[in-house]
Amino acid sequence: MSPHYPEDRFYHLDALWLKTLGDDEALVGVNHHAQTSLGTIMYVDLPRIGSTLRQGAAFGTIESSKAVSDLIAPASGKVLAINAVLRADPSMVNRAPYAEGWLLRIRLDALGDSVGLISAEEYLKKIGGIMV
Repeated sequence: MSPHYPEDRFYHLDALWLKTLGDDEALVGVNHHAQTSLGTIMYVDLPRIGSTLRQGAAFGTIESSKAVSDLIAPASGKVLAINAVLRADPSMVNRAPYAEGWLLRIRLDALGDSVGLISAEEYLKKIGGIMV
């Protein structure tokens, strides 16, 4: 599989990934294809801790050298933490989208209800294998 799409995550077609952590918690971040397409990330607007995410709904925005885009929740849940590093260094999303560039840690409502989350292999097939 491609090193740009770790297999330990679920991918949402709206450009985000979700990695389960146990205890009904997960990390959410921007995938490789999205951060490459956006260009240099200049600002990330994230919800407050305690906010509720609804799968498929916008929860913030990401601004790059090319565009401002909505961040669409890959799953429903409650925001437990935001990545404070991104306030001072939003381009961390470009440099380490699957590590230090994560966006949120959430408590999932129910992962089984998360329609549209697919494996890395399925995601690459959906996007035609581009940006691998």
